[in-house]
Amino acid sequence: MSAFPDLSSTPLAPLDAAGGVGALPSWDLSDLYAGQEDPRLAQDLEQAEGAARAFHAAYAGGLAKLSGEELAAAIAEYERIEELLGRAMSYASLLFAADAQNPEHGRFYQTVQERVTAISSHLVFFTLELNLLEEGLLEERMADSPALARYRPWLRDLRVFRDHQLSDEMERLLHEKEVTGRAAWTRLFDETLATMTVPVEGKELSVSAALNLLSDRDRKLREAAARGISEAFGSRIRLFALITNTLAKDKEVMDRWRRYPRPGSFRNRANMVEDEVVDALVEAVRASYPRLSHRYYRMKAKWLGLEKLKHWDRNAPLPGDADRPIPWAEAVERVRAAYASFSPKLAELAAPFFEKPWIDAALRPGKASGAFAHPTVPSIHPYLLLNYHGKARDVMTLAHELGHGVHQRLAARQGYLMSSTPLTLAETASVFGEMLTFRAMLEAETDPVRKRVLLAGKVEDMLNTVVRQIAFYRFETLLHEERRQGELSAERIGELWLSVQTESLGPAFDLTPDYACYWSYIPHFIHTPFYVYAYAFGDCLVNALYGVWREGSVPGFEEKYLAMLEAGGTLRHRELLAPFGLNAAEPGFWQRGLDVIAGFIDELERSDG
Repeated sequence: MSAFPDLSSTPLAPLDAAGGVGALPSWDLSDLYAGQEDPRLAQDLEQAEGAARAFHAAYAGGLAKLSGEELAAAIAEYERIEELLGRAMSYASLLFAADAQNPEHGRFYQTVQERVTAISSHLVFFTLELNLLEEGLLEERMADSPALARYRPWLRDLRVFRDHQLSDEMERLLHEKEVTGRAAWTRLFDETLATMTVPVEGKELSVSAALNLLSDRDRKLREAAARGISEAFGSRIRLFALITNTLAKDKEVMDRWRRYPRPGSFRNRANMVEDEVVDALVEAVRASYPRLSHRYYRMKAKWLGLEKLKHWDRNAPLPGDADRPIPWAEAVERVRAAYASFSPKLAELAAPFFEKPWIDAALRPGKASGAFAHPTVPSIHPYLLLNYHGKARDVMTLAHELGHGVHQRLAARQGYLMSSTPLTLAETASVFGEMLTFRAMLEAETDPVRKRVLLAGKVEDMLNTVVRQIAFYRFETLLHEERRQGELSAERIGELWLSVQTESLGPAFDLTPDYACYWSYIPHFIHTPFYVYAYAFGDCLVNALYGVWREGSVPGFEEKYLAMLEAGGTLRHRELLAPFGLNAAEPGFWQRGLDVIAGFIDELERSDG
């Protein structure tokens, strides 16, 4: 019997056709707007447009003349307008994610995006002009005004891009053309994926459902799903290659005009992390491939009785895995209990996600694949999207996205401009929540076989988070560097993909040629170039952080951890990790995180006899 309130207040989708997981929740977006025709939506956009025009008229060209208090008032008004626009855009994007097959959702999303872009074009001057203020003048104004000094972290992060901004006219042009440039190609990718079907044994499945079959117990079904995925994406590979080439060229042009030294430099600056720190992470992981992924997959091949693994065996269940579907209600209880065991405050922050319609876990055509947590705006609350199939990995996904959700709730106290956390730190609470849930499940398990299966599953998740994401990052790096010499054929992109996958997965795999198109379904390459290393950054960071907590070497760990999450984007990684005695710039830091994964593999080797 659960000790938590029931989920009766959450709207429930029909039972999953696969059976066994119970009723799944769907979100209710009415906390944002009641619908596409909600008068408040039109009012908000009209109010934002009027305020943006007035803002431009009041402040453009005159920031240097403002007092500290006047500049603080200007930033506060800018923040208010941006939050209005963010609310409208959040609603449109969540509606689209819930069902991209609905053409009305696509039309509405594009319409709102174009309107928001047009309105925000009146605001483009503000951050550009702020960056032109002399450092001494800005410091003088902040010394005179506590209200302005509150925005110091935002101004600090803004000025990271000072050397890379263009003229006001150029910036405004680029801003307005975004909806017919990168955003349009991204939408094409999203709608293509949402409307695709994958042939598997005479049935047409969604991409999400087909990818889920790659972890099915039946090897023949896994192979059929893999072949179907290859056929579906292979038949459209020229389209995906065109999208990828176009966006990579677009990025090259922008990087050249903005004087970024290499393809990943913008992302690193946005993450408030030095290129050298990312390089150290990447090299540490690549050097550890033999003792991590290569070693583990050799064991997995033996457990499965295979001489070589195929790509459809990577996420195959292990012998002894009962593969019992975990009902949604049980998954919720496990995750909530794990969070509560660490911090009652964290459990309190998590509770509304389950007691209110803030989660969409239902399975349906047209819904975005994968999972995410959308912070919306500080005055509302985050929403979580996942596709729940009832596997142990899905429980971990729930724990992961819930971590994002509580992080976003805590950081919302910093306001719209300073609540966003750099990607390198955005994964901290999510991966920590996963680890809490995994440890709770492992410690509760008494059957040795099942315990080993759980441990192996966690190792695979960590390899997917660290090794696989660094391989993705390596693939992006090679692709973007080579794209500077000219357009890449779909075949050449596939060659790059196979090369990095072979390096990362190791000799236990025999990768078949049809795997060459699997790069084409990864949304991060399209939506957020060079995002992926943030997962590895976050996982290794949390491994080190979790180790500190387990050791009990830092007094008041819970309070310091919550304070770290509440800081949002106001502090950088050095400042956030200092209370725990950790420093990501130290050479041994990444090794410490990777050692945790290696330790789990050691334990599996010992249990294997």
